Amino acid sequence: MTKITKKPVKITETILRDAHQSLIATRMTTEQMLPIVEKMDQIGYHSVECWGGATFDASLRFLKEDPWERLRKFRDGFKKTKLQMLFRGQNILGYRPYADDVVEYFVQKSIANGIDIIRIFDCFNDLRNLKCAVSAAVKEKGHAQVALSYTIGDAYTLDYWKETAKRIEDMGAHSICIKDMAGLLLPYKATELVEALKAGTDLPIQLHTHYTSGVASMTYLKAVEAGVDVIDTAMSPFALGTSQPATEVMVETFKDTPYDTGLDQNKLAEIADYFRPIREEAIQSGLLNTKNLGVNIKTLLYQVPGGMLSNLTSQLKEQHAEDRYYDVLEEVPRVRKDLGEPPLVTPSSQIVGTQAVFNVLMGERYKMVTKETKAVLSGEYGATIKPFNADLQKKVIGDKEPITCRPADLIPPELDRLESEISQWKQQDEDILTYALFPQVAIDFFKYREAQQKKVDLTVADTENKVYPV
Repeated sequence: MTKITKKPVKITETILRDAHQSLIATRMTTEQMLPIVEKMDQIGYHSVECWGGATFDASLRFLKEDPWERLRKFRDGFKKTKLQMLFRGQNILGYRPYADDVVEYFVQKSIANGIDIIRIFDCFNDLRNLKCAVSAAVKEKGHAQVALSYTIGDAYTLDYWKETAKRIEDMGAHSICIKDMAGLLLPYKATELVEALKAGTDLPIQLHTHYTSGVASMTYLKAVEAGVDVIDTAMSPFALGTSQPATEVMVETFKDTPYDTGLDQNKLAEIADYFRPIREEAIQSGLLNTKNLGVNIKTLLYQVPGGMLSNLTSQLKEQHAEDRYYDVLEEVPRVRKDLGEPPLVTPSSQIVGTQAVFNVLMGERYKMVTKETKAVLSGEYGATIKPFNADLQKKVIGDKEPITCRPADLIPPELDRLESEISQWKQQDEDILTYALFPQVAIDFFKYREAQQKKVDLTVADTENKVYPV
């Protein structure tokens, strides 16, 4: 019998970011999270993912919180644990490509405010869209992790993944993540993929998946046996469904094996106990939709990631068209094919998903085309692995010449203009970046922030001016 070398698998905890993004549309507040940070810091996680992704937008838009302030509070609380964020390459945390100066400044400020590991991905796996962010992270002494947006299709061969991994290593990244946002990676396919990546690069390999299709825990087991170095998990109250496998389950699975994580189940139980009432409250309020808790094996056909499923549910609810849920899911792969078969991850998932909603609700495909779909077909997001549907492209962009270079090469520096536009609202350097990503939402938030500050000032003044009887 072959002796297996001891190789403990490391854990990245997602409950402060992707877990609640996937299950409750990123609505957990900073106030809800901070009380448990000290205990989480004692666990010994490889890292805690707590920022980036949709947290930035949701904090501003729905929670009326400054995402930068949230990050600083996390940094103050986590004394020993590395903090990790998700970064959409040239799109940063927004939905369009930004100029290099904005990307570089955002990376700089993220690391300055407390981020250690930046997981950088591109929705098309167009490595040209990652280069600027990776270089900036390396320059700022951060850990640059490049995520491969995993998907399936005849173009996505093991050789494709292996060669892409080698190019990522050559780019200067510190590690690679297999980002399986829709739960498409099957257990034995994970063995093949990890072995191929390990043959193609010396970089550490991390695996991120979602439980949507029901196979994620088995996929982690096979991936770890194949040599994966780190896995992403979520504390059990916000695990499974469209989130990640449960941290405690994976810790117990590898206990007393060569892959033993060494994490303490008693300490993990205290964290789970803290988050359980938050989960119960979310179920009672309807924020946690039970549709997103079950197994949906059809995910393997639709390739719809977890966060997109919860957003799609609320999108149809707003249109009073919840009965069209499965019609939209069936339209998604058709739209994806028309748009060059990209992986479905923000922002391509939103673009494909929203277009699929329009195609179904309008009763005619592409009767209404979103500006984002037009931008994709114009080449503004980069190159896809397969060509676009030529007839659709012609219909949408006409005789316009599509972009073939790195899209950001055509975007002039933006920082000076952005700073001048928000000069009246700026209270910190980071406000420029907040505005760059979500202009209208940012202005609304800045107005709200100013009103709150005035309210506090008035209260203080009122207290100071009171005359108390002797």
